[in-house]
Amino acid sequence: MGKIKTPYLLLLPGFAFLFTFFILPIVNLAQTSTQTPVGGGDTGQYEQTFAFSNYINAFVENKEQFTRSFVYATIATVLALAISYPLAYAIAFKSGRWKNVLLVLVVAPFFTSFLLRTVAWKQILGEEGFVVPGLRTLGVISDSTTLTSTAFAVVMGMTYNFLPFMTLPLYASIDRIDPRTLEASGDLYANGFTTFRKVTLPLSMPGVVAGTLLTFIPAAGDYVNAAILGSPNTKMIGNVIESRYFKIVDYPTAAALSFTLMAAILILVTLYIRKAGTEELV
Repeated sequence: MGKIKTPYLLLLPGFAFLFTFFILPIVNLAQTSTQTPVGGGDTGQYEQTFAFSNYINAFVENKEQFTRSFVYATIATVLALAISYPLAYAIAFKSGRWKNVLLVLVVAPFFTSFLLRTVAWKQILGEEGFVVPGLRTLGVISDSTTLTSTAFAVVMGMTYNFLPFMTLPLYASIDRIDPRTLEASGDLYANGFTTFRKVTLPLSMPGVVAGTLLTFIPAAGDYVNAAILGSPNTKMIGNVIESRYFKIVDYPTAAALSFTLMAAILILVTLYIRKAGTEELV
C-alpha cells in the first residue's frame, strides 16, 4: 500500500505549485473578467455582476489587434521554421565533432535578457546599424525608408527571439533519425529531394509540430517586440492587455482579453495538432 501511495506523494509538491501559481490565478482571472466598475468606473473598484458581455465588447473593440497578433505570430513561426530546419539538420548530420559547440551557440541567446536582445535589434535595424545603409547602397530601399517602427521590425524581432524554441525540438527529432534509413532510400534510387519528402520530413514531424507550437504560442501573446520595435500601428493584443492592466487600469477588459486570447490559441493549437496527425503530443 505504501508503494502505491509513494508516486502520488512525490506529485504533491508539483501539484501544489501548479495549484498556487496557475489554477488560482486562472480562477481569479475568470472572476475578474465578468466584473463591472462601481460608481461608473471612477472609483477604481469593481463588483461581480457576471457581465459576460465584457468578452464580446473586448473582442469587438480589439479585433484588429487580435488579427495582427496571429498574423505576426504565423509569419514569425514560418520564418523560424525555414531558418531552423536546415540548421537543425546540419547540426544533427553534418556537424561532426562541432555538434556540441553549435548547440551551445543555438542556446547562447538565452544567456542574455530578452529585453536586451530586442533593444539590440532596434539598433541593428536603425539608422546607426549596418542593415539600412547596406540596403540603401544596394538600392533595395530608398533614402527615406526606415525599418524601425514597422511590422517588418516586429516580425524580425519575434523570429530571432523565438528561434531557439524552434531549433532545439527540431534537432532532437532529426537527431533520432537513423542514418541508415536515408541510405536505404538512396539504395532504392530516391534522389535527395524524394528522400527528404518521403523519409526525413515525416520522421521529423514531431519536432516540427513541437517547434511551431513553442514558437507560435508565445509569439501570439508577445508584447515586448511590438513595444520596442513597433509603433502604435503595429500594436498586438499583448500590448493592449498590458495597457489595460497597468495604464488604463481596466481589469475586467484585460482579463476578458486574456481569456479570449487563451481560448483562441487553444482552439488553433488543437486544430493544428489534429491536422498534423500528432494528437499524441497533446
